[in-house]
Amino acid sequence: MGFFSFVGRVLFASIFLLSAWQEFNEFGVDGGPAAKVLKPKFDVFSKTVSVQTGLQVPEFDIKYLVAASVAFKGVGGILFTFGSSIGAYLLVLQQLIATPILYDFYNYDTEKKEYGILFTKFTQNLVLLGALFFFIGMKNSMPRRQQKKKAPKTKTY
Repeated sequence: MGFFSFVGRVLFASIFLLSAWQEFNEFGVDGGPAAKVLKPKFDVFSKTVSVQTGLQVPEFDIKYLVAASVAFKGVGGILFTFGSSIGAYLLVLQQLIATPILYDFYNYDTEKKEYGILFTKFTQNLVLLGALFFFIGMKNSMPRRQQKKKAPKTKTY
């Protein structure tokens, strides 16, 4: 069972690791293509948050968000592969931040083609998030191994 669990974690983490590797290679000085795609989506997301909640999202260079995403996916994927809950938490954090920004189906009319594509990708990321929550839940529900205390030897006189 342990081998299949490890193979499953490797396959699951490969989604994040390959994505992080590609974004890392394309990063460049300005954040690469990921930053170019993310910038307008982040601006729309910031405006939506401001209108809905009244909170102002602070201004910052989008390449730092891309770098954080690459770091969370890379480190989280490696740690997750070896069964670490910390890796799963990093991947959860990355998914919680990136999914509503990248797949903003809620900004499109339901009749448009983009709506269907973005909604499908959004739900796929929700599935990944659910799998991470399942892993964390299973990890926390397993009893930890306790060292067996040896019974003291009786002394014979």
